[in-house]
Amino acid sequence: MRLALEQARLARAAGEVPVGAVVVRDGEVIGAGWNQPIRAHDPSAHAEIVALRAAARRLGNYRLPGCSLYVTLEPCAMCSGAIFHARIARVVYGAQDPKTGCAGSVLDLYAEPRLNHHAEVVGGVLAEECAALLRDFFAERRRGEKEPRNEDRDQPGATDPHPVR
Repeated sequence: MRLALEQARLARAAGEVPVGAVVVRDGEVIGAGWNQPIRAHDPSAHAEIVALRAAARRLGNYRLPGCSLYVTLEPCAMCSGAIFHARIARVVYGAQDPKTGCAGSVLDLYAEPRLNHHAEVVGGVLAEECAALLRDFFAERRRGEKEPRNEDRDQPGATDPHPVR
């Protein structure tokens, strides 16, 4: 989760909502990502999706059985769907998301018996630290203390300065 928090701080530095994620297999990080829908002009560029894409590229397979996903915020419905399709074995999240969380806060897709894949879910890991990062970010936004934007983040073809290889 500490590595996911590092990814969340990268999102914050880029002016994005500070959520980070890492995919781990056999104790090794095989994918990492941070929220970047604004920067990427992509509504699907949540931290989990970015991390899953990186892990899939690394393994050369869209299925990621036996992998764990660590994410600083409870996954939403979109990310949960991608987690199911990737066949992630375990999801570990930090802060609950009372507005869009689908691992028990708003819905619990992981407990839905009609779905064909189920991942083990562990919530609340470093929850206060994960929640504080989000609270501070939104408090600064409300006060008008936006982080300076990365000059090239909104440029066509801008690339991730922190890719996982």
